[in-house]
Amino acid sequence: MTYLCLVYFEPKRMEGLSRSEKVTLDRDSVAYDEELSRSGHYILSHALQPVSTAKTVRVRRGKASQVDGPFAETKEHLGGFILINAANMNEAVEIAEKIPMAEMGSIEVRPVMKISPDAN
Repeated sequence: MTYLCLVYFEPKRMEGLSRSEKVTLDRDSVAYDEELSRSGHYILSHALQPVSTAKTVRVRRGKASQVDGPFAETKEHLGGFILINAANMNEAVEIAEKIPMAEMGSIEVRPVMKISPDAN
């Protein structure tokens, strides 16, 4: 089954890291992606640009609107994701616990929903 691991963190905490701490975190994150790839769990991952670069789009009654930034004001922001294969939620959570960013923020693990156009 496919699971999405959403990586959340407090931007101020990341800003407080030293250059060497950031390098270590990046190196550890890439190494973990490579480990997941070797074990057959890895599908895709990406870090995201800061929320200051985001736009939130809504369409209501046929009219589109957009605002700068994230949908909600929260301390933790979505900073990236890892899409994985896992046998079940327990295995997906075990994988998420080893994501290096879990030590600085939180990882939301969610099963991917398959949508069929013929589902009636």
